[in-house]
Amino acid sequence: MENNKKEKHIFQSETKEILKLMIHSLYSNKEIFIRELISNASDAIDKMKFKFLSPKNSNIPYRNMLIKIYIDKKENKITISDNGIGMTKKEIIKNLGTIAHSGTKKFLQSLDNKTINDNALIGKFGVGFYSSFIVSNKVIVKTRYYKEINENNGIMWESEGKGEYFITNINKPEYGTDIEIYLKKEENIFLENWKIRDIIKKYSDHIDVPIEIQEYDSTKNIFHWKKINKAKSLWTIKKSEIKKEEYKKFYTYITQDNNPPLTWIHNQIEGTQQYTSLLYIPSKSNWNIWDRENEKKGLKLYIKKTYIMDNANQFLPNYLRFVKGIIDTNNLPLNISREMLQENHVTKVLKKSLTKKVLTLIKKLSINHVKKYKIFWKEFGLILKEGLSEDISNKNKIADLLRFTSIQCSSQEETLSLEQYINNMHKKQNKIYYITADNYESGNTSPHLEIFRKKNINVLILHNKIDEWMMNHLTEFQNKQFQSINKSDNELEKIFHKPSNADTIENNMKAFLQKVQNTLQNKVQSVKLSYRLIDTPVVLLLDKNSMSTQMSKLFMAAGQNIPETKYILEINPNHDLIKKIVTIQEEEKIKTWINILFDQALLSERGSLDNPNEFIQNINKFLLIK
Repeated sequence: MENNKKEKHIFQSETKEILKLMIHSLYSNKEIFIRELISNASDAIDKMKFKFLSPKNSNIPYRNMLIKIYIDKKENKITISDNGIGMTKKEIIKNLGTIAHSGTKKFLQSLDNKTINDNALIGKFGVGFYSSFIVSNKVIVKTRYYKEINENNGIMWESEGKGEYFITNINKPEYGTDIEIYLKKEENIFLENWKIRDIIKKYSDHIDVPIEIQEYDSTKNIFHWKKINKAKSLWTIKKSEIKKEEYKKFYTYITQDNNPPLTWIHNQIEGTQQYTSLLYIPSKSNWNIWDRENEKKGLKLYIKKTYIMDNANQFLPNYLRFVKGIIDTNNLPLNISREMLQENHVTKVLKKSLTKKVLTLIKKLSINHVKKYKIFWKEFGLILKEGLSEDISNKNKIADLLRFTSIQCSSQEETLSLEQYINNMHKKQNKIYYITADNYESGNTSPHLEIFRKKNINVLILHNKIDEWMMNHLTEFQNKQFQSINKSDNELEKIFHKPSNADTIENNMKAFLQKVQNTLQNKVQSVKLSYRLIDTPVVLLLDKNSMSTQMSKLFMAAGQNIPETKYILEINPNHDLIKKIVTIQEEEKIKTWINILFDQALLSERGSLDNPNEFIQNINKFLLIK
């Protein structure tokens, strides 16, 4: 018998936002509320199955685990019931009164209406339950935790989705959870048996627990229960018996992602290590994939077909955190914890094997599906680059998957592989040349590239923040060394080669070079003539052992103290401006010119000046000269 004493609670502020969003904006695909509630029921049953394996729960009678769906047309109500683990009062407040993911509200506020109407968002933020308010006037949840022996200690949660909910103690004979959805009049399509069957087949056919619906037999004038899903784990079925669409539906079920996966790999391994894995590469990254504190990554872990945990991130390295799927192994103990999982030898063996399979899968995608690989690279390329430092044993495989843009590409779209670069290298070229910059435009227009364009030598343009850090770990590929063109290199000098009259030029410029050195003093490491420049008067280079400009910026942005960078100033003796400055006799005027040239080169190389006002004043001086 129910206790009529109701406790009134107010939803957490972010939950109110979610409810508002659900009720007023997310309406393009209302049927997903069935998918979400079935998914939650399945999770509760998976947890209960695991509890049955513990000796501590030997006093709890085992039951056949079921999800049941009741339709009540008189009350305009649909009920989804499970005999899973149930919830305590504390858990029901936590699970139904708050939003699980931090940052959800901020993220949702950033979405436009077009994005909001994409129901792929539901389920990604721990808010799937609230989708029931899209179609209902009221939702009631009746639950009893599996450890609660007294059937009078059931909990009833009810809300109309208007900012508050009520909790009441009730009598509930069995443990588990019943969710009653009181439908709006215009949503009575969900009271039709055929409609529910279609939704279950579409979203939940391969949930590893029977889903039964109550049907009326008009000939016998009785109700009976009928199973409406296959209730067999997809990964346990022979690959030859599974259709592509079934793989895609299963992906949607385990990820709540309505975007189809790019590709997947299904392996059933026998031998010393017995395991089955079904791994997917998504076509869209998670909104919080760069959140370091995000724990919602990793695979679903099953042991001997028994669900153990979600988000088991011990089976793949962090740079493959975008991979979704399941692993089912016979070689781990059922009572394993996350902490034990981390140090277990079997885990390490499986991680090595799964990593190899994923990298092979991505490689096949790059060869056989170029368009899909472009999508993959756009979504996950930056994350994949992390693997160069994280996974030394697979460095060459990861490097082979990298894509770049270059001065010979028509756009900043990164489509060039290192293998393609090497196959088209200049005949005198022995290194892979690259330039790092703050962005594509500044890299593509850098004066360092002038001679490379003239000599038809390709240069990779690295314009992402991670790239400079990446190049500390990517030193060679196919026995070809990488060389930054921002730095001095003897081999480059050989490619540029001096003109036949170089000795004469250098002799004529000797006094000017000394004057430049004396004027700039400790601002530069050295001053010399350049044969790499064509349209630019001066350029700054770094010694080959110096920290790069981009790396210095990264350290400074992180608040690190770094040594002062001193550049090599190279001067183009063939530039008209240099020829003019050399003829100037007035000492102060030539010093001003030298400082302007240095600041120009510094601005081009670093993107900033130590004293921009002085630079502006020097420019203004010459603008005023008549």
